[in-house]
Amino acid sequence: MNTIPVAQNAIANPAHPVVNKVIAAYVVDHALTSVTDLDANRLTHLLIAFGHIVKGTVQVDHLQNLDCLPAIRRANPEIRILLSIGGWGAGGFSEAAASESGRRQVAASAVDAMVKLGLDGLDLDWEYPCYAEAGITASPADRKHFTKLIWAFRDALNQTGQASHRRYLLTIAAGADQYYVDGTEMDQVQAALDLVQLMTYDMRGGFQTLTGHHTNLFTSTGDLFRISADASVRLFHQAGVPLDKIVIGSAFYARKWKDVPDINHGMLQMTPSFGAAGGGYGELVEHFIDKNDYRRYWDDEAKAPWLFNGNTFISYDDPESIRHKCAYVRQRGLAGIMYWQHGSDPTHTLLEAMAKAMKG
Repeated sequence: MNTIPVAQNAIANPAHPVVNKVIAAYVVDHALTSVTDLDANRLTHLLIAFGHIVKGTVQVDHLQNLDCLPAIRRANPEIRILLSIGGWGAGGFSEAAASESGRRQVAASAVDAMVKLGLDGLDLDWEYPCYAEAGITASPADRKHFTKLIWAFRDALNQTGQASHRRYLLTIAAGADQYYVDGTEMDQVQAALDLVQLMTYDMRGGFQTLTGHHTNLFTSTGDLFRISADASVRLFHQAGVPLDKIVIGSAFYARKWKDVPDINHGMLQMTPSFGAAGGGYGELVEHFIDKNDYRRYWDDEAKAPWLFNGNTFISYDDPESIRHKCAYVRQRGLAGIMYWQHGSDPTHTLLEAMAKAMKG
């Protein structure tokens, strides 16, 4: 595949200094125990996944490892720790957002949980306003209700912060493609937010039978699916989100297709089934990367690797692709980079690469 220089792919925007670039980790509850002191020092933000909306209020009683947080703060007193609410298949958003009283109630309960846990802010991961694919309640009215919900959260955080003279953070995890922009009012939503974190992973897999990259920086020639991290940034910027609020995503896990034709090393081939979960990066290192007949290939156009053994195709992020993503963040003046999720890389290799690359 031909190389396309970054300058031809990226938004024309002057390079920004690296200072204070975001390196954010989503960490599921059971993986909080795996965050080392060195990890904490490499991170600027840690997002606990997930709080859930139950009967109109945010619940966190199911989280069992929050006692890890004091040690993380001791290791890095500057880290910002947020409660992320939602996730794939987590409902309650559409119902709570549909009325003013519902919005006030859910926002107040979220802020209450945040304060009790001693956190620095909230992150909303509604997947997705206006869409019911995850098996949750959805309505066309979600588009405008989402805006009102975000502002209800912002108002509740501001009111709580006034007493202690501090600003609590409010961020979202956003679907990376056109559907999310169509289902929201991002020009109005972004004004209430500190960060818009684009889930530039799973961009291919669970709904596609065509092999390809699921967390690519750019789009490869000949790929029917044109989404990429760069394309996502363009979409959200055109929708009204400032570049310096945008965080792109990295995947610490893989997507996998089986029964792939042994053509073009498995790239861009039709398969009998959708791309399935392909394991975390630690599993790839142990069993797949240049092992058990799998060979690593590099797409210099997409700035992304893949594995193929003649039958199974695996898409993932590695240190090389992460370095390109971090360079893109620096060169285009984005807020930073985040990843899902911390426990998927017990080698700590990917976060190390991220921290080093963000320094230039």
